[in-house]
Amino acid sequence: MAFFTPKDIVRELDKYIIGQDNAKKAVAIALRNRYRRSMLSTEMMQEVTPKNILMIGPTGVGKTEIARRLAHLLSAPFVKVEATKYTEVGYVGRDVESMIRDLMEESVRIVKDAKYKEVGTKADEMADELLADYLVPGKRKAGIKNPMELIFNSDHNSSETNEDPAITGQRQDIVERLKNGELEDTIVEIDMEEDYNPMVQMFSGSDEMNINFQDMFSSIMPKKVKKRKVPVKVAREILKQQEAQKLIDMDEVINEAVQKAENEGIIFIDEIDKITGNHGGDSPDVSREGVQRDLLPIVEGTTVMTKYGPVKTDFVLFIGAGAFDVGKISDLIPELQGRFPIHVVLNSLNKNEFKRILMEPQNALIKQYKELLKTEGIDLEFSDDAVDEIAQMAVDMNTESEDIGARRLHTIMEKLLEDILYEAPDCESKILIDSNYVKDKLKGSIRFYDIQKYII
Repeated sequence: MAFFTPKDIVRELDKYIIGQDNAKKAVAIALRNRYRRSMLSTEMMQEVTPKNILMIGPTGVGKTEIARRLAHLLSAPFVKVEATKYTEVGYVGRDVESMIRDLMEESVRIVKDAKYKEVGTKADEMADELLADYLVPGKRKAGIKNPMELIFNSDHNSSETNEDPAITGQRQDIVERLKNGELEDTIVEIDMEEDYNPMVQMFSGSDEMNINFQDMFSSIMPKKVKKRKVPVKVAREILKQQEAQKLIDMDEVINEAVQKAENEGIIFIDEIDKITGNHGGDSPDVSREGVQRDLLPIVEGTTVMTKYGPVKTDFVLFIGAGAFDVGKISDLIPELQGRFPIHVVLNSLNKNEFKRILMEPQNALIKQYKELLKTEGIDLEFSDDAVDEIAQMAVDMNTESEDIGARRLHTIMEKLLEDILYEAPDCESKILIDSNYVKDKLKGSIRFYDIQKYII
């Protein structure tokens, strides 16, 4: 974070997201404030809490993408949840505390991946040593040793090291060949430990339970070992993973993950407008206002029990999002409104922004389809008037039916290139998409959506 000023963050977001400058600016400031907070004294640090953000705008304009790209940019734990999936305490369904457990799981994954990279070289060497044990003829195979033999046979370790010199020479030769990549396709039989235990899974219940029975009994119940024949290149990855797991201190991982989740975690709560009391409809749904009341302490700051221990939510950044096309922000309970002090309005996309979305971002749709067809030996090109026609078509469809934002472009592009994607690679090696081709392939699309509005 020290290397990203708010302007740098916005520039990174501009590579993937077109428009919505106000939203980008707001989240960039919120993220930079986290770094500024980390530079304060311990006493002052506890007083500075994140300013949660409420994004208001129709679907498909970039609300989720902004939050997701932020988390990816900073390698921060990120969880996207749908507010409508949660129920008030006392009803069957997910409780709001589960979002913190999900955040903690993501934080553990991020920290473990970082630790794996640190021990990667050592784990590679250990995996090659184990592979050599499996491949040397006449040598005792690596794997799970009998614990009773370790207790009662005091000469076990010494007998293991007194190898035949010929076997030792063979082993060294195999290690060298493994390092040179000469045995990648050789089939080897290895022992694998299985953590899955159906009896433990049966009693562990739903994902909402604080206690993880599988972790609790993992040190008590014996692990199942099975033999598997795989190529050396596959066996190396399996053994590397097992050895890396042994090199990592899980207590240290959990401690770092808790700190990371508490101070860097981002939770994106989508469809927050759907839990307002005045959303509309007469169906006897679970109390939406009750979900708000349950959500309030999580956003305010509380301690949630997870299988990794207690996690405080005081400094987690919450980003709420909703269209608020039926309900209003004022329909949220006042306490929850106060916990989202920064309101950012995201605008519907216009024709020019659709054109830019098609062409400019690093993950632009036209770039994606070009690369996909290039794998079939087909050079796909779009004329400027074709891009203009596609953008206008997206605007018209969003106007005449539901406004689904940039997601409309996915529908149009799939329909437009359907025949080419089906015929490839048995079609011309160079294809130019112009405005006439777009009109021909998409004629009737707008009329179809127009009629659909009047069908009961």
